[in-house]
Amino acid sequence: MKFLKWVVGIFMSLVAFLFISPILLMAMTSFKHESDVLNPSTVVPKIWTFENYRNVLSWAEEAPFGKWLLNSIFVSCSVTLLVLLFSSMAAYAITRLKVPGGSQFLTVVIFSMMVPGQLFLVPVYFILSKLHWLDTPFALIIPATAGGFGVFMLCQFMKAVPTAIEEAAMIDGCSLAGVYSKVTLPLIAPALATLGVFTFIGSWNDYVSPLVFMDSVRNYTLPVGIAMYQASYYTEYGRTLATSAMASLPLMIIFLIFQKQIVDSMSSTGLKD
Repeated sequence: MKFLKWVVGIFMSLVAFLFISPILLMAMTSFKHESDVLNPSTVVPKIWTFENYRNVLSWAEEAPFGKWLLNSIFVSCSVTLLVLLFSSMAAYAITRLKVPGGSQFLTVVIFSMMVPGQLFLVPVYFILSKLHWLDTPFALIIPATAGGFGVFMLCQFMKAVPTAIEEAAMIDGCSLAGVYSKVTLPLIAPALATLGVFTFIGSWNDYVSPLVFMDSVRNYTLPVGIAMYQASYYTEYGRTLATSAMASLPLMIIFLIFQKQIVDSMSSTGLKD
């Protein structure tokens, strides 16, 4: 049995290394000179240099990395908070308040998840144009809060939470708002953390929406900004990899912080009566 555990451990380590090898390759290549990036003789840089990072951080006029980073942080955090708020409120209304038409609404939400988001780009563009929200953060934040995945996911978790806990709180004099905020939300905290991480990553990596709804370079987010280093006839690989490495770092930090909650939400769907 011990030998089998060693074999399984080695195999899983190889699989893990296979998955993280692109990230390691990106990170090490970002420390190479541009000539060494195009003609690599080895994966590990012969001469380590911070030239690519200096160029990215100092090229603030045409490619303001700092502004793109702040835009991505603001938009992703705003989208995440609004999705968590509205999705949890909608799920609570459907599963606990039993609002009329709640089950039909959930069915519509599920069906909406099957429709590609690209189909809504043109009508959303016209709506944002009428509201004069184009080239503003509202164009990236408000439409992104209308996804149905969060409502569906939280509904499944709330259905698994025993109602006896909430009924006991109401007997003690707790209001509906108090039950929602002080009882139900803490019980589904792992699901909220998982939904928040998924939403943040999706908003952070969104390329199409900023490309379509934003006109000013200073209003771009990181995915669109990184694409500016790639022209029709020449690609600045060093700057692209350096920017990509810095853009990936916040996502890694967030995942490391919330990995326990993600594992908990995947391994359990809530409490049982």
